[in-house]
Amino acid sequence: MKVILGAFAACLVFVLSAASAMAQTNNLLIQMQPGGGFRVWHGDGPSELSDDEVMLLDSLAEPQGSAPITTSLGAARARSTPQGVIIELVDATEDKSLLIDRDACGHLKTWHAEGRMQISEDQVTDLVLAAVPGGGPRLVLDGQRHAKSFLTSLGVMVAIWRPRNPVSRAPEAPPAINPPADRPVRQ
Repeated sequence: MKVILGAFAACLVFVLSAASAMAQTNNLLIQMQPGGGFRVWHGDGPSELSDDEVMLLDSLAEPQGSAPITTSLGAARARSTPQGVIIELVDATEDKSLLIDRDACGHLKTWHAEGRMQISEDQVTDLVLAAVPGGGPRLVLDGQRHAKSFLTSLGVMVAIWRPRNPVSRAPEAPPAINPPADRPVRQ
């Protein structure tokens, strides 16, 4: 089962990474936090470390935090947590945390604490509730953005996109989450 889930996660990370390269597309990782609430990680952000720096920090991670090392973004240290290895960028002015994700093949993906995609707490909750391993139903976040959430071992991965063709927003699209006031929800 772990092999299948790992292979699925590897494919999902590849698809989401490829999708993030296209304009109008974003991906998020949503994790449940101890004591309640969610932490939203972004597929891209302003802080970029090299794979070598990420691998070094990953190998040094400790629960209380590693000793700081010098990186291209200044001092950084790694903490091992139940949610994964988190890199703390001590000298960064923004996007001060990165989450390390490894797919089944060992490829590294870093999730960013800050990014351009902003969604409401209600939308986060709906996306988490809709997530299943093979991908939940397509949800409409607002009149222009659609989302699909996938349950993974690290959390809920979400692909968000703007359809290129207005026809794809036709009546077969599910009702919007928090629709604009001027557009009624179809039942």
